[in-house]
Amino acid sequence: MSLLDLITGSTGNQVASDAENKFGISKTQVIALLAVAAPLVISYLRKKSQDSPADAEALNTALDKDHDGSILNDPSQAADRQQEGSSILDHVFGDQKSTVENQLSQNTGISMDKIGPILAMLAPVIMGFIGKEKQSNGVTSGGGLGDLLGGILGNASSHVQQQQSQGGSNPITDILGSVLGGANQNSGGGLGGILESVLGGGNQQQGQGGLGGLLGGLFGGK
Repeated sequence: MSLLDLITGSTGNQVASDAENKFGISKTQVIALLAVAAPLVISYLRKKSQDSPADAEALNTALDKDHDGSILNDPSQAADRQQEGSSILDHVFGDQKSTVENQLSQNTGISMDKIGPILAMLAPVIMGFIGKEKQSNGVTSGGGLGDLLGGILGNASSHVQQQQSQGGSNPITDILGSVLGGANQNSGGGLGGILESVLGGGNQQQGQGGLGGLLGGLFGGK
């Protein structure tokens, strides 16, 4: 399963439907939010893994213990694992969590009281996807996680470019492409750089005002 498959396939659609029922946010909007959140989480975990062997080993242990990918076959778990998802986001983003939520809220028009809980639903799904990829690629220690996570982002970028070149582009692939472009350009700059470039609309790969413009067209907000 590729990152694009996760977002637009049965897993992403099921979680989005559940979030729609729970929070009153349209299914399409939740899928779009997943297209932003997944590469951001992966990018930040990649940087943490590359910067700190201890963080890499801690992530490896967490993936082995709690994220074997089974949630991908039963996405209904996401609603029940929302509290766990919030803890995941605390760990991933640390003291930048509120900044992430504020930026996403501003760019999507989803209110602050809903953006955090929806992201908390998505987080276990994203971690389950990473855990599944870890197993599929035979990664058994933290030392291989940086390359694994970078490969996930690189493969996703290739898939998006292929779809776009074949005329198969749609708002979701455009959003994912915008985030991936910013994530790849700022892989050494941490989340702050990614947010500044991508969520702030500064991505040079998009002629539509960056991610803010793409999301604004889809969400009907900013």
